[in-house]
Order: sequence, then C-alpha cells, then structure tokens
Amino acid sequence: MASLLSPKILPILMLVASNVFMTFAWYGHLKYKTSPIYIAVIASWMIAFFEYWFAVPANRIGSAVYSAAELKTIQEVVTLTVFAVFSVFYLKEALTINHVIGFALIAGGAAFIFKG
Repeated sequence: MASLLSPKILPILMLVASNVFMTFAWYGHLKYKTSPIYIAVIASWMIAFFEYWFAVPANRIGSAVYSAAELKTIQEVVTLTVFAVFSVFYLKEALTINHVIGFALIAGGAAFIFKG
C-alpha cells in the first residue's frame, strides 16, 4: 500500500483539503445572503488564501508522477466530489439524479485522461 506521503497520494489529499477551502470561499457566503457583498468578497478571499497553500504544493509534488493534464483532471473530480458533499450538508440543497448523471459523465471523461 502506498504511503500517504508518497507523491502519488499526498497531492490528492492536499487537493481535497484545497478544495474544501475553495468551496467554502466560493460558495459558503450563499448561506449568508443578507451580508454585504464586500464582506462576502473579503471573507472569501481570506479563505482562498489558505486554499493556495494546499493547491500549489500539491501540484508541485504531484508533478513528479502526474502530468499537468492528470493533475487538473484529479482536481476537477475532487472539486465535484467536495462540492456535492458541501451542497448537500452545508447548503442543504438536494442532489438530483441529473446532477449525479452529469458528475458521472464528467468523471467518465476524466478516466480517459489516465488511459495510456
């Protein structure tokens, strides 16, 4: 079993952490629609700052074993997964069958990036 610190696993874990921050930065303010937009922007920017501390090193470490296209693909699949969980549990929005099918099609397309 690969170590969690291996260049194959660690970047994925770091991209998950990055995407949690990113999702809160981009969508967390939707729960507070009465807050002034400038507060939402400043708060989002402050949260996104921490996202970069995971995303940039994840891509740097991951580039030892993944191509840029593979890293981007991993990031997109992670983003959709984190967003689906976030929207259901934090925003309390339903995940419809159309969402699931759409996400599955994107994930299926992502699989082609890793074929040979």
